[in-house]
Amino acid sequence: MFASFAHQAHSHALFLRFHNRYRDNHCMTELDAVDIAMLEVLQSDGRVTNAELAERVSLSQSACLRRLRRLEQSGVIDRYVAMVHPGKVGLPTSVFVEISLASQREEVLDEFEAAIMQTPEVMECHLMAGDGDYLVKVQCADVADYERVHRQYLAVLPGVTRLKTSFSLRTVLSTTAVDLTRT
Repeated sequence: MFASFAHQAHSHALFLRFHNRYRDNHCMTELDAVDIAMLEVLQSDGRVTNAELAERVSLSQSACLRRLRRLEQSGVIDRYVAMVHPGKVGLPTSVFVEISLASQREEVLDEFEAAIMQTPEVMECHLMAGDGDYLVKVQCADVADYERVHRQYLAVLPGVTRLKTSFSLRTVLSTTAVDLTRT
C-alpha cells in the first residue's frame, strides 16, 4: 500500500511540475489562415526568401515581413536551423534511455536537468509521467560509443537510480513539422 501511495505522490509531483511549466510556456498564439500558410512553407523550407514567401501566400513583401517578425517575436517561430543527418557525420546510432531519479523534489529535478543539458550527445530530454522520470535521446557512433556516454555521463548524473536503454533499429518517421491543420 505504501508503494502505491508513493507512486501516486510521485505522479502528482510530476503532474504539478509539468502543469506549471506548460501553463507558463504554452500560451497559444492566435493564427489566421495566412499565418498558417506561411508556417507551412517555412517548415518545409526555412531558407525561403521573403519575396518568395510573400508570393506563395499572396501577400506584399512588407506585409509578409511584418507577419514573419510577429511570428518570431511571439515565439511561434522558435528558431531557424540546419538539420544535420546524424549518419552522414558518423553518428548513426539512436539510443533512447529511460532515467529514474531517487527523488522528485524540485531541487533534484533542477540539478538533473542542468546536468543533462551539459551532455553533448543528448539530443532530447523529456520529463515523463509513468514509470521513468525522464526519456532521453542520445546520438552515438555505435554501441561502444554509447557505453562511453553511459559510463562518463549518464550513470553519474545527479540523482540517477536507474537507466533503461533501448537502441533504435531504424527510424520509421522523423519530422520537425508541426501539424497546423489542428490549430
